[in-house]
Amino acid sequence: MRKIISVLLLFTFGLSSCEKDDICDPDTPTTPRLVIEFFNADNPSVVKEVTNLKVIGKGMTEGIVFNENATGEAKYLANGSKIAIPLKTNENSTSYTFILDSGNDNPAAINTDEVLFNYSHQNVYVSRACGFKTIFDLDPLSDGLPPTAPFIKTDPDSKGFWMSQIYVKNYNIETENETHIQVFF
Repeated sequence: MRKIISVLLLFTFGLSSCEKDDICDPDTPTTPRLVIEFFNADNPSVVKEVTNLKVIGKGMTEGIVFNENATGEAKYLANGSKIAIPLKTNENSTSYTFILDSGNDNPAAINTDEVLFNYSHQNVYVSRACGFKTIFDLDPLSDGLPPTAPFIKTDPDSKGFWMSQIYVKNYNIETENETHIQVFF
């Protein structure tokens, strides 16, 4: 009887010294991306879908992957009314080139706008298993310069802006459950 009790006690103490598995739940919110929604410039209350939108970060050779299952150039093209793009977690600005109708056989149909997003960022502790995530605040003040919008829009191809208006709907980027930027075209 003593042997059985000794084995049970040894087994109990052995289990109590095991460490809990630290696995980050896939549903745990991580660093959010900037959510951009597109609207019709002529009728601002109507959502409008972009066609073959390619978004390329400054200094990058390939675009953001919007379609992981696609192959070739198609994986970089967004078709819809909403996209989510990452911001740099180690800097206070990120610049993207937005190419509308990318891949069109007629080069005159392709239009490019470049947008520089200014923001501040903060690392927030999530859990021991998940570590930290970064949250962002779009910043109208950038590096001591006079107040501007939290973005600067330029026209690198000199074809005119396809993004006629850009509005900040939510300056705080803490989740991907809401639209942060509205673009009218």
